[in-house]
Amino acid sequence: MRFSIQREALLKPLQQVTGVVERRQTLPVLANLLVQVSADGVSFTGTDLEVEMIARTEAESLDPGEVTIPARKLFDISRALPDGSKIKIEQNGERVTLSAGRSRFTLATLPATEFPVIDSIDLVERVTLPEAALKSLMDRTAFAMAHQDVRYYLNGMLLDLREHALRCVATDGHRLALAETRLEATISSRRQIIIPRKGVLELQGLFESGEGNVDLEFGRNHLRVRRGGVVFTSKLIDGRFPDYEAVVPIGVDKEVHVVREELRAALQRAAILSNEKYRGVKLEVGPNRLRIVAHNPEQEEAVEELEARTGVSELSVGFNVNYLQDALGALDSDEVLLCLRDAQSSCLLRKPDTEDTRHVIMPLRL
Repeated sequence: MRFSIQREALLKPLQQVTGVVERRQTLPVLANLLVQVSADGVSFTGTDLEVEMIARTEAESLDPGEVTIPARKLFDISRALPDGSKIKIEQNGERVTLSAGRSRFTLATLPATEFPVIDSIDLVERVTLPEAALKSLMDRTAFAMAHQDVRYYLNGMLLDLREHALRCVATDGHRLALAETRLEATISSRRQIIIPRKGVLELQGLFESGEGNVDLEFGRNHLRVRRGGVVFTSKLIDGRFPDYEAVVPIGVDKEVHVVREELRAALQRAAILSNEKYRGVKLEVGPNRLRIVAHNPEQEEAVEELEARTGVSELSVGFNVNYLQDALGALDSDEVLLCLRDAQSSCLLRKPDTEDTRHVIMPLRL
């Protein structure tokens, strides 16, 4: 196996696949990348047995073959070489030699036959949509995923494939984020899958604000995403996601229109004096105003008052300030709409003119 490649052309695929490789491994070969050279170019594969990433690139002086090379060392060496370096990688028995200019590195390898790869998935549905649309869906919902929750099905993101729409939903039991985009094609039947947290984070890092399309291939136990020269495959969480539509409050007839950036800044200031353990702030709504009040055990107090368009006469509800800030950060409108019902009910945050993004936050008793 042998190939030559420019440093910059090598770095991009290495960066994409090395992120998948865990630093602590159960199997030695999982610390390596599978490098496959063919007449078409070079492919690099990284996996942790849950998520797999394959990136392909063109190269020169190709001598076909395959071997596994330590992922971090290959990436760190390539990154440390000078800009514009021409890198030559050649296999010699059980070693691989990487040379560039006057630099030369010899790395240990493991046989490609030991590397676990996901060859095919049991395909049940394929959907094509703009990369920017999928990236936006994930960016607007990923913050609400649970982390190491005993309810393992919450440690990921639900992809709800409907007749003419794709929804991304995430919840940690205290808040819920839902985003939706329309699909051009009609699907055969509704499908719901849960991508694990690591898979979601890897996908978010993979997407650029490009104008191309991505293919989503839904399997029975896997999701595969194809984008340009990259193929991403993730196992799915085997569990039942909660009935999220039942969580979205109905009858929230008390509406508060407020400037998003003003509300974010006021919450940030009030949070300084909130209780560090509970992070609670109280929203007090009155005619054309919104007051934010925070207290802490030292009897200190923060009060912020904002102009708001609302007909609510009097309502006071407590919320976790971090949850409010996360939800506001995931919206991109100038104004936001807070929909409330009473002091014991959840708050629904969304853009004033559309329901394609909805955030639900459970109340706090303060």
